[in-house]
Amino acid sequence: MSTEQETKGNDSDAELRGWFAGRLPDDWYTEPPVIQVDREEITIVGTLPEPALTDSQRSDAERLQGSDAERSQGSDVEREAAAEGRIRRFREETRSRRIEIAREAEHRFRRKVSWGVTCAGITEMFTTLSVPVMTRLRQSERRVLDTLVDAGVARSRSDALGWCVRLTGANTEAWLTSLREALAKVEEVRAAGPRQAET
Repeated sequence: MSTEQETKGNDSDAELRGWFAGRLPDDWYTEPPVIQVDREEITIVGTLPEPALTDSQRSDAERLQGSDAERSQGSDVEREAAAEGRIRRFREETRSRRIEIAREAEHRFRRKVSWGVTCAGITEMFTTLSVPVMTRLRQSERRVLDTLVDAGVARSRSDALGWCVRLTGANTEAWLTSLREALAKVEEVRAAGPRQAET
């Protein structure tokens, strides 16, 4: 990719993020949403306010539960159920607006839009895009996938490959984050470098 194309790509990501910042309703999330972009998909994950238990709900829970451990467990279950209810309510109440915004964004940026939210530590994705990725594997690599399938960890080679990618991502997140930051820095340096003379 040329320097001009990379600069254009950075500008288009900035434009995309700015567009969503202006287009998303201010009252949907407690903080700016996390927007991740790749070649095929734009993923938007916003944070919802945590539901607060009323005093009567708290006193009822405390009265029904005996020990401190039971109270803690009871309140955790109630908080989780309240968060799941809030996520469901948000999904239903914002569906038509999210569809409208997604259609506009898909037309403008030529990528699918996926939505998700986080509430009280629970993250739920409403929609996600599953994209086929072609790869060539040697026999030793195929045997790894076949072992996962034979062991019942995955349903197919494709599922096994996805499982391996998720596992690698989960165990090397700090390294992947550093790598992404380094790549962003390289792109900045390239963009600031001398441009080729036009002929």
